[in-house]
Amino acid sequence: MSDKLQELTEKLYRQGLSKGKEEGEQILAGAKAEAEKIIADAKNTAAGIVAAAEKEAEDLKSKVTSDLKMASAQCLQATKKDIENLVISKIADTKALQDPDFLKDIIKTVAAKFSAEESTDLSIILPASVKDAVEPWIKSELAASVKGEIKAGFSKKISGGFTIGPKDGSYFISLTEDTFKDLISEYLRPVTRKVLFGE
Repeated sequence: MSDKLQELTEKLYRQGLSKGKEEGEQILAGAKAEAEKIIADAKNTAAGIVAAAEKEAEDLKSKVTSDLKMASAQCLQATKKDIENLVISKIADTKALQDPDFLKDIIKTVAAKFSAEESTDLSIILPASVKDAVEPWIKSELAASVKGEIKAGFSKKISGGFTIGPKDGSYFISLTEDTFKDLISEYLRPVTRKVLFGE
């Protein structure tokens, strides 16, 4: 009887131990599988983060490179324009438009053209700096050579040259330093750009 009890106890023990071992192995296998899944998910997440960071870095690098190229091109263009403007202003800088004798010759020619067509009252504006040298000439010699009346004004806003036109203000001809420089620079720009930059 005690042998049978002993045998039954051992049998129950072996069955329990076997079942416990089997359940333990299943739990261990499940935990291992879960751990592998967690590691795989973590690796995938990390790879995604790295890929996103690399893409962001590449986009930033591309944007910075593009911005630098654009800024460099704009800076180069601005520098070229400054050089071009400097050269043109030096070429176009003439003191002749401040010379009273030169102004008298041009004004006489232009006024004669107005006067040749019909009797026209003229208005002329000159630099204030030439008033003493030119005003007496306008009132005497120029006034005598044109058919209409001539009115002279002098302005500190004009540094050289003159503006002339009918007294009614319907139109005028301007040969001031600014208009002369604009006219000259319009023709000089392409040539200057080619000489300076080969464009």
